[in-house]
Amino acid sequence: MTTDATGAPRPDFPGGTSVSRLDVYDGVAPDGLAGGTPHLHTVSSEAYVVVAGEGAVQTIDASGFRETPLAPGDVVWFSPGVIHRAINRGGLSVRVVMQNAGLPEAGDAVMTFPDDVLADADAYAAAAALPGADAPEADRLAAAMRRRDHAVAGFAALRRPDGDVDAEALRRLYGRAGALVAPRAESWRALWEASVARIAAATDAQLAALTTGDAAHLADGRIATRPAEPAFGMCGRLHRYEPGDLVDLSGLTLAEASETRQETAFPALGTQVSDGSRTRTRRTRTEGNPA
Repeated sequence: MTTDATGAPRPDFPGGTSVSRLDVYDGVAPDGLAGGTPHLHTVSSEAYVVVAGEGAVQTIDASGFRETPLAPGDVVWFSPGVIHRAINRGGLSVRVVMQNAGLPEAGDAVMTFPDDVLADADAYAAAAALPGADAPEADRLAAAMRRRDHAVAGFAALRRPDGDVDAEALRRLYGRAGALVAPRAESWRALWEASVARIAAATDAQLAALTTGDAAHLADGRIATRPAEPAFGMCGRLHRYEPGDLVDLSGLTLAEASETRQETAFPALGTQVSDGSRTRTRRTRTEGNPA
């Protein structure tokens, strides 16, 4: 529980997570597939809850390449290190649930640009940048598509001609991602401690109190709401609902902070990922759409 400007209790968003509405891009990439920018997260797991349309998510991890179909009612989630690319085959819209609210906004994602770009932090930042919110929407969308196409080229390079994943290329990408994000990993810890870890500690304290019959924390219960914030994201048009005050932009340049606020895709920044990453999916039954 935090407090608002008046000192009144303000409830934390459940579990230190964040939620966004994502309408996946329908522009077609050079390989003939419509959709978003391939990328991985360095410390945060991510889930898609499909609410409309049809499509798929293509993933690459240490177990290989996989394409998971997406239809309304489906839920799919993936852990840090799983490279994922949302494919739109008609009106695909999902709700994105992100672990570690604040860290993705602070640069937890690394896009799969070609290796020469990933090897140079300045080149990566230039490739990842988009025009500011004051630029015409058409220009911002065009820039997002160019960025997407650049990352699709790097995504394709992770597979050999026979379609199998090139293990050495994937290992190299993980190393590049670790090098890109290392300078900010310590500041992320402070952000995590102030949000996710604090929320977990509060639950621990509440459980301890309840074992003695103390339910005083229930008097602090409140309701909260937040309007959506539109943005051009890596995978599509975003409407973000997560508490923006969790993001500490004090260590960024003005240009970096602007990019962070308008995109959940700031030029990538986190820790070395694990080759143990995996994707899981679950299909649920919805009215009019049997599993």
